[in-house]
Amino acid sequence: MTKAQTAKQPAPGPARVGIGGPVGSGKTALIEALLPKFKERGTEVAVVTNDLVTEEDAQRLKLGGLIAPERVVAVETGACPHTVIREDPTLNIEAAERLEAAFPKLDLIVIESGGDNLASTFSLDLVDYWLFVIDVAGGDDIPRKRGPGIVQSDLLVINKIDLAPYVGADLAAMARDAEATRKGKAIVFTNCRTGEGLDEVIAHLAHDVLLEP
Repeated sequence: MTKAQTAKQPAPGPARVGIGGPVGSGKTALIEALLPKFKERGTEVAVVTNDLVTEEDAQRLKLGGLIAPERVVAVETGACPHTVIREDPTLNIEAAERLEAAFPKLDLIVIESGGDNLASTFSLDLVDYWLFVIDVAGGDDIPRKRGPGIVQSDLLVINKIDLAPYVGADLAAMARDAEATRKGKAIVFTNCRTGEGLDEVIAHLAHDVLLEP
């Protein structure tokens, strides 16, 4: 069997997808926007959230009516957020395993990192695939800064594109810089309020993670 054939064999249990990015980039908003689309297509989803010393993101999802509250588990990192998604992901692995045991039909577990800088990455012991979310309000030079999150993530999501005119961000320049930095890896521009780009995110996850045609 070739490596390509091996890579297409589905792993046992639900796939695990990480979502990282700076504070305020729209990670939770992206999850909220994707949940109805997963429901429409029949994808069974659960979520693990990470916050420093609160369960704020988990509570937001639980109270939002988009997912059954019992399908959301919170992890309080108590330290730099990337520690528990990269150096020692034990807490997140345990949380994902609890969800997997409670919901045997899960297709996907989304693991949202606490907000961190451009250096955050996910351990591949924790996730099968990960997204990194930035927003245009952080500056259109972010893709040129070549942080590990931007360079190494499987999918770069450039969010809040509706704000570009108000903050003087050049979306065309961001696209060129991101393409040059990522050397062919996937990039999607999104607006979670209007839904722009969300179907493209779903398409990447369906093809690359859920191994659908």
